[in-house]
Amino acid sequence: MPPALHVALPRRELPAGPAPPVTPQLGGQRQGHDCVRQGHRSGRCWKENRVSRISVRGFAVASATAVTAVGSVVGVASGSVAQPNDAEATASDSTLLLADIPAGQQAQVQTASLTQQADAQAIAADASAKKDAEEAARKAAAKTAVAKKEAAEEAAKKRAEAKEAASRSAVRDASTFSVQSSYTVAQIQAMARQMVPSSQFQCFSNIVNHESSWNYHAVNASSGAYGLFQALPAGKYASAGADWQTNPATQIKWGLSYMNGRYGSPCEAWSFWQANSWY
Repeated sequence: MPPALHVALPRRELPAGPAPPVTPQLGGQRQGHDCVRQGHRSGRCWKENRVSRISVRGFAVASATAVTAVGSVVGVASGSVAQPNDAEATASDSTLLLADIPAGQQAQVQTASLTQQADAQAIAADASAKKDAEEAARKAAAKTAVAKKEAAEEAAKKRAEAKEAASRSAVRDASTFSVQSSYTVAQIQAMARQMVPSSQFQCFSNIVNHESSWNYHAVNASSGAYGLFQALPAGKYASAGADWQTNPATQIKWGLSYMNGRYGSPCEAWSFWQANSWY
């Protein structure tokens, strides 16, 4: 058995000096022999001899039991040393894991690095969120501006249409004017203002100024064009009324219908006239 596996057993201190004589065993033997030599076979001698032998045998059994107990203790100790302990293995593993954990200055450096990384990630996330929010706000503002512009344009269009409708409703028919033997330029223009929408009157007036200077009897000697609008042939005015030669209101009615039908409005007709010097 290796020295490391020995179990230290408690040592009993023996008394100093010579060992005492074993009186019972020797006395018993001597008494037995004496009984034989003396020829006594009394019950007393046999009884004493028998007790002495039992005592010796008991000492031997006790000694053997002690040796066996010592061997058992040594075996248990040997088994405990030979087989690894699970608790010790777990503790060893735990020790290895703890060894992997940084400590001291290294731990501070790693903590600072992780903190710096977390701060950088947080700053990047905030910047990205801010950029997304700004982009969303910009798109929303642009969408709102477009919607407002469209609404304003639609409102302006409706106002213009309403004004145009109101102006047209206020336009007098040519037949409502009293017939006169003659009309001044101012009277003819006053008739036109009551028949032509106000938003179109200036364009209408520009064309009449260039064509006839508001003379409802004007005649082009070379072509035969006649009246305020220099209709050619002059009989075109008859579609507006039979009194076209004497009534400026009938000529105004025909001229307005022509501009609306051919160009869409007096202002569109005026744009064409400016580009071509005719309409």
